[in-house]
Amino acid sequence: MRKIALLLLFLPLPAIARVDGPDDNQTAQVRRIPKEGIDVPDEIRRELEQGLKQLETTLATITPRADLPVLDLRPDAAIFHKAVADALNHNEFFDPAEFDKARVLLREGQRRAEILALGRDPDWTRATGRVVRAYVSKIDGSIQPYGLVIPESYEFRGKDRYRLDIWFHGRGETLSELNFIHERMTRDGEFTPRDTIVLHPYGRYCNAFKFAGEVDVYEALDSTRTRYKIDDDRISERGFSMGGAAAWQFAVHDPTRWFAANPGAGFSETPRFLNVFQSETLDPPWYERTLWSLYDCDKWAGNLRMVPTVAYSGEIDKQKQAADIMAEALKPYGVELAHIIGPNTAHKYEPGAKQEVERRLDDLARLGRQPAPGQQGFRTFTLRYNQSANLTIDALEEHWKPAEIRLGVFDTSFLVEIDNVTAFTIDYPAGSSPLSEEFLKESAVSPGPDREFLLSINHLQWVDIPLNGSDRSWRASFHKAGDTWKLGPLPDDGGLRKKHGLQGPIDDAFMDSFMFVRPTGESSHPKLAAWSNSELDRAIEHWRRHFRGVARVKDDTEITDTDIAAHNLVLWGDPSSNAILRRIADKLPIVWTDQAIQVGDTTHDAAHHALIAIYPNPLNPERYVVLNSSFTFREYDYLNNARQTPKLPDWAVIDLDTPPDSRHPGKVVAADFFDERWQLKPPRNQNEPAVVPEPAQNR
Repeated sequence: MRKIALLLLFLPLPAIARVDGPDDNQTAQVRRIPKEGIDVPDEIRRELEQGLKQLETTLATITPRADLPVLDLRPDAAIFHKAVADALNHNEFFDPAEFDKARVLLREGQRRAEILALGRDPDWTRATGRVVRAYVSKIDGSIQPYGLVIPESYEFRGKDRYRLDIWFHGRGETLSELNFIHERMTRDGEFTPRDTIVLHPYGRYCNAFKFAGEVDVYEALDSTRTRYKIDDDRISERGFSMGGAAAWQFAVHDPTRWFAANPGAGFSETPRFLNVFQSETLDPPWYERTLWSLYDCDKWAGNLRMVPTVAYSGEIDKQKQAADIMAEALKPYGVELAHIIGPNTAHKYEPGAKQEVERRLDDLARLGRQPAPGQQGFRTFTLRYNQSANLTIDALEEHWKPAEIRLGVFDTSFLVEIDNVTAFTIDYPAGSSPLSEEFLKESAVSPGPDREFLLSINHLQWVDIPLNGSDRSWRASFHKAGDTWKLGPLPDDGGLRKKHGLQGPIDDAFMDSFMFVRPTGESSHPKLAAWSNSELDRAIEHWRRHFRGVARVKDDTEITDTDIAAHNLVLWGDPSSNAILRRIADKLPIVWTDQAIQVGDTTHDAAHHALIAIYPNPLNPERYVVLNSSFTFREYDYLNNARQTPKLPDWAVIDLDTPPDSRHPGKVVAADFFDERWQLKPPRNQNEPAVVPEPAQNR
């Protein structure tokens, strides 16, 4: 039976492989993802609608339980309604067999809803084996599913905490919520280690667990940690194919959260993978090439020094390329990638190699996540990803250039080497300060004449630092003032700065709570109004289609102070049509009037140009305001997950005389990033090639 189950897991792959290739490189003929569903016979539609109505009625009778003040279990039942309703309402039944799947989901949803409505014990919360759970996402308030495999050995009333493996699924263009949930109800998955909880995040469909898909992973993990006893020092992240790409991404961006990373196949960067796998040669604008640095894992490879990594590939799999690229990128850091290869194997696990992967992960799980070593380092290109172990990068000299911080602990001092960083924090929680009192007593070496505790930055300057806390904690922030480093965080001068969670680019706004703001006024320019309305309609449709939620939408005249406080506001239209945009127009670095869009010394006629931008909201600088854009990759990029990278920087001017297509919202005539103070940079040649930095040598 086990062999049959494994074969079933890989049945969809040939169908997926058939659609890859030259046909998917034609921007003018882009097939729809997900594809249009099949017709639902009238009698089946009536049956499912009746089941949905019954479930909806029961869900409405559920009230919060006083004995479960922390957990709202209603999403665990409501997710079954959402899955079937979306498939029915959005034409996403792809095979007649899915009608029976819908019946299974409706029965389970109804059963759970009745249990909650009657105040009975929710049995699925104490079940072992395959369990489907759900949570409400902060991004758009939608209910999102995740699957669990709870080991039979799990003790719900015991004190032991359990290892957890996150498993990232492969690409599935028909992996609707209905199909995902049914699969999580009927299949264990590729790996089920002993005494281990396996978390299967949905990832909001088919985006390689990037953007909102990335947030889904952390939200599903947080939900699981709240509901089950998880050992935080024994959490790993693993995946295969598209899931293998996700495993590379989470390993390099968040290296010290996991006891191990286990990427299988997948892709690890954009240009070379698409050339090998898709026979596609890319020649994007300079800003798009620059933004490859967000998800191109080879540029972040040095961070794998902080997480044990076991890669897997089939020997004759095209997607072995991903691990080969990462092995190449690791060599300058003096690291040899642990790469298990299945002999004479294509895109699947070879049994012997699979056993070896499991053996190594089990060994690493017994050790658990290790404390940060005395020598540690972290590389980033953006403050979106700014933390590793005891190090946090608080400010950069310039985004999208490599920034690194390397820390060494020697006797009673820290030695820090820094590139492209202007503020950072070192933080050791209680009991873990490396500045031991024993060092003070035993060391005959004092790095400075006046203080026992000092910090050296780039071997150029010593900075006095605090003593240990009485609980053996130690924390200090440092910032650069001119050419001098000082103790303390960046002083608040009242101005804007790029910081973690408020650093752009445009796509970043859709990794947190957002709201589309529809204009109710009349634009002075009919062409712009038509374009903006069309792009808003498209954004609403594609947010649901591609990120499986329902975007919050409000008229500009209905926006409240609560909305401004709670959401990134996405303003559609122009200052003459959108009341919120009109309120903030004079506070933006780009001037937009009825006559022109003024970018520095350059003027664009407002009659046939539009502005797309991201900026801290002048009405609430702790949130973004976005002009005229949802996520920036479009239909062509859905065809291959490696294409799903940001397509626009912090701002862009669009010539509306060129209509939108499968790649662009119109003709981009100017685009750039704002500087670290959210101001315009000096103008540059838009056709100038970007210099994409290669990984730094090991230092």
